[in-house]
Amino acid sequence: MLSSACSQAPKKSNTKNTDDRSRSLEYVRTVSFISAAGDTLSSVEVAVADEDSERNQGLMDVRDLPQSKGMLFIFEQNQPRSFWMANTPLPLDIIFVNENMEIVRIHHSTQPFSEKNFESGQPAKYVVETNAGYCISHDIQEGMTVSF
Repeated sequence: MLSSACSQAPKKSNTKNTDDRSRSLEYVRTVSFISAAGDTLSSVEVAVADEDSERNQGLMDVRDLPQSKGMLFIFEQNQPRSFWMANTPLPLDIIFVNENMEIVRIHHSTQPFSEKNFESGQPAKYVVETNAGYCISHDIQEGMTVSF
C-alpha cells in the first residue's frame, strides 16, 4: 500500500508547525459529486496535485481553505492508498475514488497534524480533500461517483 498524504513528505518527529507560514492555492478544476440517480449533489473548485512534488506537499501549510474549495490528487495507478495529516493544519474530509470515478472510502473530519494513516481500503486512483464536514453537509456517500 502506498502512503500518500495531505502531505506525502517524510514524517518528522516534530510534526506540529507553529510558525506563520501559509500557502495559497490556485483552484483550476471542478469536481462534482453525483448521486446514484445521476444528480449533481454539489461541486468544489480544486487545486490539482498530479505530480509527485505537488502530491507530497498536498495541503501542508494551507491555513485557509474556503468553503466549496479543495484539492484533487491524481495518481497514475489505481491501487490502495494511505494518507496522513502531519503538517496539515486543517481538519479535512478525505475522499478516495477509484479509476471508475466511484467513491470507495470517505474519512470524515480528520484531525489536523495527526500521523494516523487514513487508508482507502480498496484501490484508488484519485483523492479529493475538502473541508471537514463537507461530505456530511452535502450527503456525499461511499458508492456515489464524481466527475471532473
